[in-house]
Amino acid sequence: MKTVIYPGSFDPVHNGHLDIVNRAVEMFPSVTVAVSHVVSKEMLFTPEERVAMLREVTEGMVNVRVVDYSGLTVAFARQCGASAILKGLRTMGDFEYELRMAMMNRHLAGDLDTVFLMTSPEWAFLSSTLIKEVVRLGGGVEGLVPARVAAHLRRKFEKGGSGPWTL
Repeated sequence: MKTVIYPGSFDPVHNGHLDIVNRAVEMFPSVTVAVSHVVSKEMLFTPEERVAMLREVTEGMVNVRVVDYSGLTVAFARQCGASAILKGLRTMGDFEYELRMAMMNRHLAGDLDTVFLMTSPEWAFLSSTLIKEVVRLGGGVEGLVPARVAAHLRRKFEKGGSGPWTL
């Protein structure tokens, strides 16, 4: 395998995501973190903001690039020359959902494999939705997200969760 893509919404990126990226770097010569425009949930950050945060926190990681995309993940994977799609798993619920997605992707692009990595136990409870809810209610997420991401979250919620956001 040469290139693997790690797609997701990353709204925002947290330490569970970075755990998967760090481990993927050890397994694959090239890792593309792919920030999806097409998501079925309400986003706090724009695709550009999510890409910028990911680039901040992966800066200096060898052979990691961060890009955004829209459309089918398998089409984007082919465009990137990826040989696999990487998915992080926390729970059985994640596995069941991601297995269905992997099977559909296999139907659409039989030459692409899906690789599953279990999130390290210390991050298994994390979700971007949970992180946003804690910050929205005034709680701290230090140690769960990179410090820069925590600062971006605080600023976003100070602005009422809308409006322009800049690094």
